[in-house]
Amino acid sequence: MGRRAFLASTAAAATAAPSFARTLKTVGVQLYTLRSVLPGKPLETLKALEAIGFQEAEVIGGSLAAVWPSLMQTKLRPVSIHLDTALFTTQVAKLPAALDDCKQRGLKFIVCPYIAPQDRGGVDVIKKLGETLNRAGEMCQKSGMHLCYHNHAFEFEPVAGGGNLLDVLMQTAEPKLVSLELDIMWSRVAGVDPVTVLKKYGKRVALLHLKNVADIGAPQYNEKVAKGSFREVGNGVIDIAAVLKAANAAGVQHYFVEQDQTPGDPLESLKQSFEYLKKLNY
Repeated sequence: MGRRAFLASTAAAATAAPSFARTLKTVGVQLYTLRSVLPGKPLETLKALEAIGFQEAEVIGGSLAAVWPSLMQTKLRPVSIHLDTALFTTQVAKLPAALDDCKQRGLKFIVCPYIAPQDRGGVDVIKKLGETLNRAGEMCQKSGMHLCYHNHAFEFEPVAGGGNLLDVLMQTAEPKLVSLELDIMWSRVAGVDPVTVLKKYGKRVALLHLKNVADIGAPQYNEKVAKGSFREVGNGVIDIAAVLKAANAAGVQHYFVEQDQTPGDPLESLKQSFEYLKKLNY
């Protein structure tokens, strides 16, 4: 190629791919997506995730011992774990032993994953949860790990005087002790653009659940979403490129693809999401 042709082709490439464009370099996976297949064939399933290209994993406390030997036979790096909520609330005496186990396995983030409907409430209940998480966060910090709270939709219910329950929780929980694992699908179910959450809380958002959802109409503050409304990352109403751009600006540390419900083989859905993300410039 002559010099003039080379310069022309370089200019064309620069025009087609702006300097600010980027792709997500490290993509993780939440193993909850595979709960229907993982117990029966853990090594085969985890090897399949590795072959797809996933590099990190978020594991589930209840199934950790069963999948760990197989996980160690892959290149997947387990960096985060969802522990049973009771360990943070009604069975706190058992939390130190659980944290010791997590530390020995090299996990970095501990996540409080879910508040059952019967344990939810208004501002006072959420403030109490924030105080509970502060105590758990101190224990995690002493063990060399960091606590995150994973949202669903109910936390975005508005409260009197402005804001929502998540705002109350994040104001009560100490920033140095408790961060947020933002589930972008559930915020959208509640009618809240995840980009606004990322801009509001910035570096407080340490982890991100990447998933998508169909248009479900009016906002709702519960998990009563039709199975078919759960979608692969590139197949739904959430602007994923805008989310990734905001997440990058916020300093999100780890990204996990998750899909609570899939139309068929969960591995196939995860593969679709991964391939979309690897091609997406943001």
